[in-house]
Amino acid sequence: MKAAIDFGITNTDVIIDRGSHEFHSMASNSLLSGKEEVLSETFKTLKLTDSIEKIFVTGGKSASLPSRYKDTEVIKVAEIDAIAVGAKQLFDLNQNALIVSAGTGTACVWFNESKCTHLGGIAVGGGTFEGLGKLLTGNANGLELNEFGTKGNRRKIDLLINDVVTELGSLPGDITAVNFGNTKKHGLDTMENVSASLGNMIGEIIGTTAALYAHILQLQDVYFVGRTANLSLIKEGINSRLALTSLKGHFHENGGYANALGALNFNPSS
Repeated sequence: MKAAIDFGITNTDVIIDRGSHEFHSMASNSLLSGKEEVLSETFKTLKLTDSIEKIFVTGGKSASLPSRYKDTEVIKVAEIDAIAVGAKQLFDLNQNALIVSAGTGTACVWFNESKCTHLGGIAVGGGTFEGLGKLLTGNANGLELNEFGTKGNRRKIDLLINDVVTELGSLPGDITAVNFGNTKKHGLDTMENVSASLGNMIGEIIGTTAALYAHILQLQDVYFVGRTANLSLIKEGINSRLALTSLKGHFHENGGYANALGALNFNPSS
């Protein structure tokens, strides 16, 4: 049996490999980050008593972990490598590809043949959704905010292009002109409408960033991993921005486990 662990800021994601993959996720414990005890706590939470052949770790302060846990080797994988290899596995990539990992924050990685390059990133992601959600609605749970937002109407909060001008070049009138633009006069609205606007804004920011990198690299496809990218509000915001320049976004139901999967399958010699 092998175990791969991705220590994220918000979640710790684990894949147990017994010939087939078992997926697990739990809240991260920041107090134990980078300490050997975090491995003990993780395995205790999962109630794992079987002998572990190898442990692969990535994310957070995993580089500070000891090289062995009891009698088991701990293999440390750089997060950028884990993102690239995980996306390659999920989407069966074997060519030039732009990968955007949207978790608590957002990182952009270019996978070119067997080489991966960290292009950069933005400090906007699921952590922003939950942080601003707490300030604006009193709720800091991303899944609940997404659920509220699906029942809301962001037009009560946002100003759209056709609200402010008759036309603006080739841009459609129903895209956002000003996020939260209506609140200047009317203040905040219901939790549902605020959540809808907030999720859309974060998706638009991630989508715009992805589009810029895609155009620099002259690519038509963008591959998204990370749990945040699969929230429906944020995914819709991402796709609305990609569509403006005819880019196609690809998502995977297990995208939240991409880093753990990448750590599990990382081969330093490849």
